[in-house]
Amino acid sequence: MLALFWVLDVKDFTSFNRMARIVALFLLCQILSPTTVTSKKVCGRPPVTDGIEESAIKRVYEVGETVTLTCGQGYNPSTSHATQRVTCTGTGEWTQSNLACSPKMCPIPRPLQPLAMGKTEAPFKTVLNYTCDSGYVMQGANESRCLHDGTWSSPPPMCKAVYCPLPKPPKDGRIVHEKTLTGNTVMYGQKWTYECNPPKAPSHEEGSCMADGTSTEPPVCRDVSCPIPGRIANGFITFAVMRQHSYKEKVKYACNEHYILHGEAEVKCQNSGTWSTKPVCRAPCAVGIKRGRIFYNGRKLWIADLKPNRVLHGEPVVFYCLNKTERCGYPVASICNDGTLPLPECFEEPGRMEYTLRPKTLPSEITMCAANSTSPADTTRST
Repeated sequence: MLALFWVLDVKDFTSFNRMARIVALFLLCQILSPTTVTSKKVCGRPPVTDGIEESAIKRVYEVGETVTLTCGQGYNPSTSHATQRVTCTGTGEWTQSNLACSPKMCPIPRPLQPLAMGKTEAPFKTVLNYTCDSGYVMQGANESRCLHDGTWSSPPPMCKAVYCPLPKPPKDGRIVHEKTLTGNTVMYGQKWTYECNPPKAPSHEEGSCMADGTSTEPPVCRDVSCPIPGRIANGFITFAVMRQHSYKEKVKYACNEHYILHGEAEVKCQNSGTWSTKPVCRAPCAVGIKRGRIFYNGRKLWIADLKPNRVLHGEPVVFYCLNKTERCGYPVASICNDGTLPLPECFEEPGRMEYTLRPKTLPSEITMCAANSTSPADTTRST
Protein backbone atom coordinates (compact mmCIF):
# COMPACT_ATOMS: atom_id res chain seq x y z
CA MET A 1 0.00 0.00 0.00
CA LEU A 2 1.31 3.39 -0.94
CA ALA A 3 0.74 6.60 1.01
CA LEU A 4 1.48 10.20 0.21
CA PHE A 5 2.45 12.56 2.93
CA TRP A 6 2.82 16.33 2.53
CA VAL A 7 5.20 17.69 5.14
CA LEU A 8 5.46 21.42 5.77
CA ASP A 9 7.77 23.20 8.03
CA VAL A 10 6.56 25.91 10.36
CA LYS A 11 7.55 28.72 8.04
CA ASP A 12 5.68 27.23 5.10
CA PHE A 13 2.53 26.75 7.20
CA THR A 14 2.50 30.38 8.32
CA SER A 15 2.77 31.60 4.71
CA PHE A 16 -0.05 29.25 3.64
CA ASN A 17 -2.34 30.47 6.41
CA ARG A 18 -1.78 34.10 5.47
CA MET A 19 -2.55 33.31 1.83
CA ALA A 20 -5.79 31.55 2.79
CA ARG A 21 -6.94 34.62 4.72
CA ILE A 22 -6.23 36.84 1.70
CA VAL A 23 -8.21 34.56 -0.63
CA ALA A 24 -11.16 34.46 1.78
CA LEU A 25 -11.16 38.23 2.10
CA PHE A 26 -11.12 38.58 -1.68
CA LEU A 27 -14.07 36.27 -2.09
CA LEU A 28 -16.02 38.17 0.58
CA CYS A 29 -15.36 41.46 -1.18
CA GLN A 30 -16.64 39.97 -4.42
CA ILE A 31 -19.85 38.95 -2.71
CA LEU A 32 -20.33 42.36 -1.10
CA SER A 33 -19.22 44.37 -4.12
CA PRO A 34 -21.65 47.17 -5.11
CA THR A 35 -23.82 45.08 -7.49
CA THR A 36 -27.13 45.70 -5.59
CA VAL A 37 -29.98 47.62 -7.36
CA THR A 38 -31.79 50.39 -5.52
CA SER A 39 -35.58 49.52 -5.55
CA LYS A 40 -37.88 52.20 -6.92
CA LYS A 41 -41.26 52.81 -5.15
CA VAL A 42 -44.48 52.24 -7.18
CA CYS A 43 -48.22 52.34 -6.36
CA GLY A 44 -50.79 49.62 -6.86
CA ARG A 45 -54.38 50.22 -7.91
CA PRO A 46 -55.88 53.23 -6.08
CA PRO A 47 -58.53 52.28 -3.47
CA VAL A 48 -62.05 52.70 -4.81
CA THR A 49 -65.49 52.44 -3.21
CA ASP A 50 -68.75 51.11 -4.65
CA GLY A 51 -69.90 52.89 -7.77
CA ILE A 52 -66.48 54.29 -8.85
CA GLU A 53 -65.50 53.41 -12.42
CA GLU A 54 -62.66 50.84 -12.40
CA SER A 55 -62.31 49.76 -16.04
CA ALA A 56 -59.57 52.33 -16.90
CA ILE A 57 -57.47 51.80 -13.75
CA LYS A 58 -54.09 50.05 -14.19
CA ARG A 59 -52.47 47.56 -11.84
CA VAL A 60 -49.22 49.55 -11.24
CA TYR A 61 -48.39 53.30 -11.34
CA GLU A 62 -45.09 55.22 -11.20
CA VAL A 63 -44.42 57.87 -8.57
CA GLY A 64 -45.99 61.15 -9.67
CA GLU A 65 -48.67 59.61 -11.89
CA THR A 66 -52.23 60.84 -11.29
CA VAL A 67 -55.60 59.17 -11.76
CA THR A 68 -58.94 60.89 -12.13
CA LEU A 69 -61.70 58.95 -10.37
CA THR A 70 -65.22 59.14 -11.74
CA CYS A 71 -68.57 57.61 -10.82
CA GLY A 72 -69.61 54.71 -13.01
CA GLN A 73 -72.74 54.46 -15.13
CA GLY A 74 -75.80 54.43 -12.92
CA TYR A 75 -74.13 56.34 -10.06
CA ASN A 76 -73.89 60.02 -9.08
CA PRO A 77 -71.22 61.78 -6.94
CA SER A 78 -72.59 62.41 -3.47
CA THR A 79 -71.21 65.99 -3.52
CA SER A 80 -69.96 68.30 -6.27
CA HIS A 81 -66.90 69.31 -4.19
CA ALA A 82 -65.39 65.85 -3.87
CA THR A 83 -61.68 65.38 -4.64
CA GLN A 84 -61.51 63.26 -7.77
CA ARG A 85 -57.74 63.27 -8.61
CA VAL A 86 -55.29 61.12 -6.68
CA THR A 87 -51.48 61.01 -7.07
CA CYS A 88 -48.93 58.23 -6.50
CA THR A 89 -46.47 59.53 -3.87
CA GLY A 90 -42.85 58.56 -3.23
CA THR A 91 -43.90 56.36 -0.32
CA GLY A 92 -45.92 54.11 -2.64
CA GLU A 93 -49.22 55.46 -1.33
CA TRP A 94 -51.97 57.48 -2.96
CA THR A 95 -53.18 60.88 -1.91
CA GLN A 96 -56.63 60.93 -0.33
CA SER A 97 -59.94 61.24 -2.20
CA ASN A 98 -63.33 61.84 -0.66
CA LEU A 99 -65.26 60.89 -3.76
CA ALA A 100 -68.34 58.80 -2.91
CA CYS A 101 -70.85 57.55 -5.46
CA SER A 102 -74.49 56.78 -4.75
CA PRO A 103 -76.75 54.74 -7.06
CA LYS A 104 -79.41 56.42 -9.14
CA MET A 105 -82.97 55.69 -8.03
CA CYS A 106 -85.97 54.41 -9.96
CA PRO A 107 -89.45 55.43 -8.74
CA ILE A 108 -91.49 52.41 -7.68
CA PRO A 109 -94.72 52.24 -9.72
CA ARG A 110 -97.58 53.58 -7.63
CA PRO A 111 -99.72 50.39 -7.79
CA LEU A 112 -96.79 48.50 -6.24
CA GLN A 113 -95.99 50.93 -3.42
CA PRO A 114 -98.35 49.22 -0.92
CA LEU A 115 -96.15 46.11 -1.35
CA ALA A 116 -92.87 48.05 -0.97
CA MET A 117 -93.15 48.58 2.81
CA GLY A 118 -93.30 52.38 2.60
CA LYS A 119 -90.52 52.81 0.02
CA THR A 120 -91.17 54.94 -3.06
CA GLU A 121 -87.81 54.43 -4.84
CA ALA A 122 -85.45 51.54 -5.58
CA PRO A 123 -81.68 51.81 -6.32
CA PHE A 124 -79.90 51.08 -9.60
CA LYS A 125 -79.67 47.32 -10.42
CA THR A 126 -82.75 46.47 -8.33
CA VAL A 127 -84.80 43.66 -9.92
CA LEU A 128 -88.57 43.41 -9.50
CA ASN A 129 -90.08 39.96 -10.05
CA TYR A 130 -93.81 39.81 -10.75
CA THR A 131 -96.26 36.96 -10.20
CA CYS A 132 -100.01 36.72 -10.53
CA ASP A 133 -102.38 35.02 -8.11
CA SER A 134 -103.77 31.64 -9.01
CA GLY A 135 -106.49 32.02 -11.59
CA TYR A 136 -104.92 35.05 -13.26
CA VAL A 137 -102.77 35.22 -16.41
CA MET A 138 -99.83 37.63 -16.71
CA GLN A 139 -99.70 39.96 -19.68
CA GLY A 140 -96.29 41.58 -20.00
CA ALA A 141 -92.78 40.91 -18.66
CA ASN A 142 -92.45 39.06 -15.34
CA GLU A 143 -89.23 40.95 -14.50
CA SER A 144 -88.11 44.58 -14.53
CA ARG A 145 -84.69 46.09 -13.74
CA CYS A 146 -83.77 49.57 -12.52
CA LEU A 147 -81.54 50.98 -15.29
CA HIS A 148 -78.62 53.43 -15.10
CA ASP A 149 -80.81 56.31 -16.24
CA GLY A 150 -83.36 55.89 -13.41
CA THR A 151 -86.01 54.12 -15.50
CA TRP A 152 -87.36 50.55 -15.43
CA SER A 153 -86.59 48.09 -18.19
CA SER A 154 -90.26 47.04 -18.42
CA PRO A 155 -93.56 48.43 -17.14
CA PRO A 156 -95.53 46.40 -14.57
CA PRO A 157 -97.51 43.60 -16.22
CA MET A 158 -101.26 43.15 -16.05
CA CYS A 159 -102.91 40.20 -14.31
CA LYS A 160 -106.13 39.24 -16.03
CA ALA A 161 -108.63 36.76 -14.63
CA VAL A 162 -108.90 33.31 -16.18
CA TYR A 163 -112.20 32.47 -17.85
CA CYS A 164 -113.49 29.01 -18.66
CA PRO A 165 -115.99 27.91 -21.28
CA LEU A 166 -119.49 27.10 -20.04
CA PRO A 167 -119.51 23.69 -18.33
CA LYS A 168 -121.28 20.75 -19.91
CA PRO A 169 -124.23 19.17 -18.06
CA PRO A 170 -124.15 15.45 -17.32
CA LYS A 171 -126.08 13.02 -19.43
CA ASP A 172 -129.47 12.49 -17.75
CA GLY A 173 -128.91 15.53 -15.55
CA ARG A 174 -128.42 19.28 -15.30
CA ILE A 175 -126.25 22.02 -13.78
CA VAL A 176 -127.35 24.38 -10.99
CA HIS A 177 -125.21 27.56 -10.93
CA GLU A 178 -124.55 29.64 -7.82
CA LYS A 179 -124.85 32.87 -9.84
CA THR A 180 -126.90 33.86 -12.85
CA LEU A 181 -124.78 33.42 -15.98
CA THR A 182 -124.15 36.20 -18.48
CA GLY A 183 -122.28 35.45 -21.68
CA ASN A 184 -120.67 32.20 -22.74
CA THR A 185 -117.88 31.98 -20.13
CA VAL A 186 -117.49 31.61 -16.36
CA MET A 187 -114.75 33.23 -14.27
CA TYR A 188 -112.07 31.35 -12.33
CA GLY A 189 -113.32 30.14 -8.96
CA GLN A 190 -116.99 30.14 -9.92
CA LYS A 191 -118.72 26.93 -8.75
CA TRP A 192 -121.81 24.95 -9.66
CA THR A 193 -123.65 21.79 -8.63
CA TYR A 194 -124.48 18.75 -10.74
CA GLU A 195 -127.86 17.02 -10.40
CA CYS A 196 -129.09 13.83 -12.01
CA ASN A 197 -132.63 12.78 -12.81
CA PRO A 198 -133.93 10.80 -9.80
CA PRO A 199 -133.15 8.24 -8.58
CA LYS A 200 -129.68 8.45 -10.14
CA ALA A 201 -126.73 10.16 -8.43
CA PRO A 202 -123.77 12.07 -9.99
CA SER A 203 -120.30 10.55 -9.60
CA HIS A 204 -119.26 13.98 -8.30
CA GLU A 205 -121.60 16.71 -7.12
CA GLU A 206 -119.62 19.93 -7.62
CA GLY A 207 -117.71 21.58 -10.43
CA SER A 208 -115.76 24.81 -10.90
CA CYS A 209 -113.73 26.94 -13.30
CA MET A 210 -110.09 25.99 -12.63
CA ALA A 211 -106.88 28.03 -12.77
CA ASP A 212 -105.79 26.49 -16.09
CA GLY A 213 -108.93 27.78 -17.83
CA THR A 214 -110.76 24.47 -17.96
CA SER A 215 -114.08 23.49 -16.39
CA THR A 216 -114.66 20.35 -14.35
CA GLU A 217 -115.67 17.42 -16.51
CA PRO A 218 -119.34 16.45 -16.14
CA PRO A 219 -120.12 13.50 -13.84
CA VAL A 220 -121.67 10.19 -14.70
CA CYS A 221 -125.24 9.64 -13.50
CA ARG A 222 -125.64 6.19 -11.94
CA ASP A 223 -127.88 4.22 -9.62
CA VAL A 224 -126.79 4.57 -5.98
CA SER A 225 -128.24 3.18 -2.75
CA CYS A 226 -127.06 3.16 0.86
CA PRO A 227 -127.31 0.16 3.20
CA ILE A 228 -129.77 -0.08 6.09
CA PRO A 229 -128.72 2.71 8.51
CA GLY A 230 -126.87 1.47 11.59
CA ARG A 231 -127.61 2.32 15.19
CA ILE A 232 -125.47 4.50 17.45
CA ALA A 233 -124.32 3.82 21.02
CA ASN A 234 -126.69 5.28 23.64
CA GLY A 235 -128.99 6.55 20.89
CA PHE A 236 -131.63 5.56 18.34
CA ILE A 237 -133.16 6.42 14.97
CA THR A 238 -136.21 8.61 15.51
CA PHE A 239 -138.15 7.37 12.53
CA ALA A 240 -137.03 5.28 9.58
CA VAL A 241 -138.02 2.18 7.71
CA MET A 242 -135.19 -0.30 8.08
CA ARG A 243 -134.37 -0.70 4.40
CA GLN A 244 -131.86 0.45 1.85
CA HIS A 245 -132.16 4.12 1.00
CA SER A 246 -131.71 6.02 -2.25
CA TYR A 247 -129.42 8.95 -2.97
CA LYS A 248 -130.20 12.04 -0.83
CA GLU A 249 -132.64 10.22 1.45
CA LYS A 250 -132.18 11.07 5.14
CA VAL A 251 -132.63 9.51 8.57
CA LYS A 252 -132.52 11.24 11.94
CA TYR A 253 -130.87 10.18 15.19
CA ALA A 254 -131.51 11.09 18.84
CA CYS A 255 -129.84 10.19 22.17
CA ASN A 256 -131.06 8.39 25.25
CA GLU A 257 -132.02 10.50 28.25
CA HIS A 258 -129.19 12.52 29.81
CA TYR A 259 -126.93 11.90 26.78
CA ILE A 260 -125.99 14.83 24.55
CA LEU A 261 -125.98 14.55 20.75
CA HIS A 262 -122.66 15.60 19.21
CA GLY A 263 -122.73 16.15 15.43
CA GLU A 264 -125.53 16.45 12.86
CA ALA A 265 -128.74 14.72 13.89
CA GLU A 266 -129.64 14.02 10.25
CA VAL A 267 -127.50 11.83 8.03
CA LYS A 268 -127.85 11.63 4.26
CA CYS A 269 -127.29 8.92 1.68
CA GLN A 270 -124.37 10.24 -0.38
CA ASN A 271 -123.49 9.80 -4.05
CA SER A 272 -120.75 7.35 -2.97
CA GLY A 273 -123.36 4.91 -1.62
CA THR A 274 -122.40 5.60 2.00
CA TRP A 275 -124.07 7.57 4.77
CA SER A 276 -122.72 10.90 5.90
CA THR A 277 -121.08 10.95 9.34
CA LYS A 278 -123.34 9.70 12.11
CA PRO A 279 -123.60 11.71 15.35
CA VAL A 280 -122.27 10.51 18.74
CA CYS A 281 -124.08 10.48 22.09
CA ARG A 282 -121.87 11.88 24.85
CA ALA A 283 -122.32 10.48 28.34
CA PRO A 284 -123.11 12.44 31.53
CA CYS A 285 -120.63 12.61 34.44
CA ALA A 286 -120.77 11.95 38.16
CA VAL A 287 -119.01 14.41 40.48
CA GLY A 288 -116.36 12.16 42.02
CA ILE A 289 -116.21 13.54 45.58
CA LYS A 290 -117.96 12.47 48.78
CA ARG A 291 -117.41 15.66 50.80
CA GLY A 292 -117.19 19.30 49.80
CA ARG A 293 -119.12 22.07 48.14
CA ILE A 294 -119.45 22.83 44.44
CA PHE A 295 -121.01 25.49 42.23
CA TYR A 296 -123.28 24.02 39.55
CA ASN A 297 -126.15 25.35 37.43
CA GLY A 298 -126.01 28.74 39.14
CA ARG A 299 -126.17 27.32 42.65
CA LYS A 300 -123.61 26.73 45.38
CA LEU A 301 -124.46 23.41 47.02
CA TRP A 302 -123.04 20.63 49.14
CA ILE A 303 -122.23 17.50 47.17
CA ALA A 304 -124.79 15.56 49.24
CA ASP A 305 -127.49 17.87 47.88
CA LEU A 306 -126.65 17.09 44.24
CA LYS A 307 -129.40 14.55 43.56
CA PRO A 308 -128.96 12.73 41.37
CA ASN A 309 -125.17 13.05 41.22
CA ARG A 310 -125.06 13.80 37.51
CA VAL A 311 -123.93 16.61 35.22
CA LEU A 312 -124.38 16.59 31.47
CA HIS A 313 -121.67 16.49 28.83
CA GLY A 314 -120.18 19.96 28.28
CA GLU A 315 -121.45 21.39 31.57
CA PRO A 316 -118.98 23.08 33.95
CA VAL A 317 -118.67 22.27 37.65
CA VAL A 318 -116.77 24.65 39.97
CA PHE A 319 -114.68 23.27 42.83
CA TYR A 320 -113.03 25.29 45.60
CA CYS A 321 -109.29 25.22 46.37
CA LEU A 322 -107.24 26.69 49.23
CA ASN A 323 -104.51 29.28 48.89
CA LYS A 324 -102.40 28.08 51.79
CA THR A 325 -100.21 31.19 51.87
CA GLU A 326 -103.02 33.71 52.23
CA ARG A 327 -105.57 31.32 53.76
CA CYS A 328 -108.29 32.15 51.27
CA GLY A 329 -110.36 30.10 48.86
CA TYR A 330 -110.65 30.33 45.09
CA PRO A 331 -112.87 28.60 42.49
CA VAL A 332 -111.57 26.30 39.73
CA ALA A 333 -113.84 24.96 36.99
CA SER A 334 -113.83 21.51 35.41
CA ILE A 335 -115.96 20.44 32.43
CA CYS A 336 -117.76 17.13 31.91
CA ASN A 337 -116.39 15.41 28.81
CA ASP A 338 -118.23 12.26 27.70
CA GLY A 339 -118.51 10.68 31.12
CA THR A 340 -115.28 12.07 32.58
CA LEU A 341 -115.11 14.99 35.02
CA PRO A 342 -111.48 15.51 36.15
CA LEU A 343 -110.91 16.98 39.60
CA PRO A 344 -108.67 20.09 39.72
CA GLU A 345 -105.15 19.27 40.96
CA CYS A 346 -105.46 21.89 43.69
CA PHE A 347 -108.65 20.42 45.12
CA GLU A 348 -108.29 18.53 48.42
CA GLU A 349 -111.32 16.65 49.67
CA PRO A 350 -111.83 17.37 53.40
CA GLY A 351 -111.70 14.58 55.95
CA ARG A 352 -114.86 13.27 57.57
CA MET A 353 -114.25 15.05 60.91
CA GLU A 354 -113.36 18.36 59.28
CA TYR A 355 -116.34 18.15 56.95
CA THR A 356 -118.74 17.30 59.78
CA LEU A 357 -117.47 19.42 62.69
CA ARG A 358 -115.73 22.38 61.01
CA PRO A 359 -117.43 22.93 57.65
CA LYS A 360 -116.99 26.73 57.91
CA THR A 361 -113.20 26.31 57.63
CA LEU A 362 -113.43 24.71 54.17
CA PRO A 363 -112.10 26.69 51.14
CA SER A 364 -115.67 27.11 49.85
CA GLU A 365 -116.77 28.83 53.08
CA ILE A 366 -113.87 31.12 53.96
CA THR A 367 -113.06 34.49 52.37
CA MET A 368 -112.46 34.25 48.64
CA CYS A 369 -109.05 35.32 47.37
CA ALA A 370 -108.54 38.47 45.37
CA ALA A 371 -108.33 37.97 41.61
CA ASN A 372 -104.50 38.04 41.66
CA SER A 373 -104.03 35.99 44.80
CA THR A 374 -104.75 32.45 43.54
CA SER A 375 -102.20 29.68 43.54
CA PRO A 376 -99.46 30.14 40.91
CA ALA A 377 -99.94 26.53 39.80
CA ASP A 378 -103.62 27.08 39.07
CA THR A 379 -104.21 27.54 35.35
CA THR A 380 -107.91 26.63 35.14
CA ARG A 381 -109.35 29.12 37.56
CA SER A 382 -112.97 29.96 36.84
CA THR A 383 -114.51 33.34 37.38
